[in-house]
Amino acid sequence: MIVGKELRTVEYVTLNNGVEMPILGYGTYQTPSRITEQCVADALRVGYRSIDTAQCYGNEHEVGLACRKSGIPRSELFITTKLWACHGYQDTLRSIDSSLKRIGLEYIDLLLIHEPTGNVHEIYRAMETAYKDGKLRAIGISNFLEERYLDLINHCKVIPAVNQVETHVFRQQKKLRQLECQIGTKHESWSPLACGQNDIFKNRTLLDIAGNHGKTVAQIALRFLLQQGIVVIPKSTHIDRIKENFVTLDFDLEPDEMREIEQLEIGKSLFGWW
Repeated sequence: MIVGKELRTVEYVTLNNGVEMPILGYGTYQTPSRITEQCVADALRVGYRSIDTAQCYGNEHEVGLACRKSGIPRSELFITTKLWACHGYQDTLRSIDSSLKRIGLEYIDLLLIHEPTGNVHEIYRAMETAYKDGKLRAIGISNFLEERYLDLINHCKVIPAVNQVETHVFRQQKKLRQLECQIGTKHESWSPLACGQNDIFKNRTLLDIAGNHGKTVAQIALRFLLQQGIVVIPKSTHIDRIKENFVTLDFDLEPDEMREIEQLEIGKSLFGWW
């Protein structure tokens, strides 16, 4: 197995079907395909074992290529991708096969509906079929807030293993997370560093807490989520930041620090999507 000197113990959460998923992964949103292979290779050398991609990112092939070249056993990797522009049952089955071909792996660890559009019930039914056929180890959703999430729950046979939603210190999704916990869906954060919005890296609360621990603001913001059992997939194309984001499992925030960060909630999206 090829690993880097920075490798640390990978921590996992257990999904509702018993599959283990690393709680800290590497995101590839807006990573150009021409540099994706190198970025993913860097992340794998640092110690990441979970890689998140999507059909609409246009870099599934490069993600799969980096994973295959890494020399890391397939069983140690966790690959997530997301469907795009599917409308019903049959085209979803074709779309899943297309992703498998592009990634070049025998199965996908986690497949998500990227957003609640199209005939969601039929799209998810096709995912359930592919899951039962062994093409997918787990299935879930992305950007499903309370109403859409409950609607799907009332129609599906396989409870979504994961719901990937905008979640960061400014939008903490407490109500949705409580609901998911009751039903058995693991919450995953996209943009855990808020894409640098709202002056997150200059936030006085986060800076003070970072000083207390000898950490960076990014590490504090990620630790806040991780400490609540939220899966995170920070993204960077810079090796120093890829390493920095990985060093978030070796310390704990104090209860009063967690409460201070909870006060940063603004109650709305920073991006206006959902």
